[in-house]
Amino acid sequence: ESATAFSCLVSDMWLGEFDYVSPEAFHSVFGKRYPAFSSRTQHDAQEFLICVLDDLHEAFKEVRAQLCQERQSPAAGASTRSSSGTSIITHLFEGQLSYGIRCLTCKTLSDRPETFTVLSLPIPSTRVCSLQDCLECFFQPDTLTRNNQIHCYWCGSNQDATVKASITKAPQIIIFHLKRFAWQDKHRRKLSTTVCYPFSDLDLSPYISTSCHNNTEYSLCAVVNHAGDLDYGHYTAFCKHSVTKHWYSFDDAQVTKIPDSAVQADTAYLLFY
Repeated sequence: ESATAFSCLVSDMWLGEFDYVSPEAFHSVFGKRYPAFSSRTQHDAQEFLICVLDDLHEAFKEVRAQLCQERQSPAAGASTRSSSGTSIITHLFEGQLSYGIRCLTCKTLSDRPETFTVLSLPIPSTRVCSLQDCLECFFQPDTLTRNNQIHCYWCGSNQDATVKASITKAPQIIIFHLKRFAWQDKHRRKLSTTVCYPFSDLDLSPYISTSCHNNTEYSLCAVVNHAGDLDYGHYTAFCKHSVTKHWYSFDDAQVTKIPDSAVQADTAYLLFY
């Protein structure tokens, strides 16, 4: 039901006659499945995005598995298991990280894979930094000691270790979540740091595993902005038209063509490359 409502929304946006559309039907259907998002109170765009992607993935995955089953002849004996876990969502948005964990006692290296659709990046400064600084902070090696020790299989006990993440599968569309909401002295606050992000030629090769052969250069295609504080705020978006290459600002019912220079904003919260 939610996949159908989403397809209707996309059709209205691209094929409709109006300058803007209100996603009431999709929001209503989605709210039934996720009651937390049915109210009119403020919600987090990143949490909403992950729920939407997960929901669409489950819907498309089920349809694909069903189609494979219908096409399969009784004599073929092929299994649909391999195709049932993928969808257009995983094809476009899913990447994979590998955490290399090295025991500091026996030096044994082990890998722990983890899939992702959104990378949540720390903001290492309170005033100004670059997206590259955020990426460096995320991918820098860390030492696990004390309560964070690993249980080393070879040593047979808990040991200090180092851990370093790398991208083993780069998605076609990579989404960065800037962690603007942080804890400080037991209080949660919003970071208003200016994060400078490139419009093109974002090179992720320093963070890519040698086993990954995907293209690692990306161009910006959309930005979700959050203006306000923890208790009250307003979301807007900048999106690049895939054909004309012009940028547009989406602010409720106001859809405006904007210059490239306006896309760099202090309010950026989600970046789509």
